Amino acid sequence: MSKELPVIEVRNLHKSFDGVEVLKGIDFEVERGNIISIIGSSGSGKSTLLRCMNWLEQPDSGSIRIVGDRIGISEDGKTPMTEKELAGLRARMAMVFQGFNLWPHLSVLQNVTEAPIHVQGIAKDKAIAQAEAWLDRVGMLFKKNAYPFTLSGGQKQRVAIARGLAMNPEVILFDEPTSALDPELVGEVQDVIGELAKDNFTMVIVTHEMDFAQSISNEVAFIDKGVVVEQAPPEKFFNNPETERLKKFIGKYK
Repeated sequence: MSKELPVIEVRNLHKSFDGVEVLKGIDFEVERGNIISIIGSSGSGKSTLLRCMNWLEQPDSGSIRIVGDRIGISEDGKTPMTEKELAGLRARMAMVFQGFNLWPHLSVLQNVTEAPIHVQGIAKDKAIAQAEAWLDRVGMLFKKNAYPFTLSGGQKQRVAIARGLAMNPEVILFDEPTSALDPELVGEVQDVIGELAKDNFTMVIVTHEMDFAQSISNEVAFIDKGVVVEQAPPEKFFNNPETERLKKFIGKYK
């Protein structure tokens, strides 16, 4: 019996900005149903790795696959994908940004139905029914006709999560989903992500919230200076780290 392919497989990933190497040969896998939190200091490469996964940032070298399908570059390793091919693969990886990225001129419902209708070609009535179900799931159905400027930060982020889920993705990527929120709103977004975890959604979460990472993750990865220094289940990761660098990092939060 063959082993199931990882949902995401990153191999020897390199990325530089203005001559400064930010990712230095990252290897990283996400198995189906797993929740992996990525932690590390500012500038360590966490968000760059996440953005490379769905080709919002184009890596300099290395490969990224979603369930075996290479993203960004065709299988020959040379030919760039067309925008249509790229959009099809990106649709399998929902991205939830720290800045929400909602369309301000569209209502909550329209924000959630836009991509299913125009990217996936889903019929409008089906897209609306699906969007309403996800908005209800994240506690935002009552705001379906509101516009983003009327929402709190926590409400905007919950709508952004519903928008990602409406694409029926194979994995959800969260880039610091609570960092732009007032402290009293952080919990409501963490609660929504926690509920998704109960249903075995595959998730990769870049976060600076150590308690949240410890409580929700199957594994936690520590990135420092562009490499994965250590990756382990949360109990071992936080209570028995192997490297001095991780021990020092965790010590700052205790």
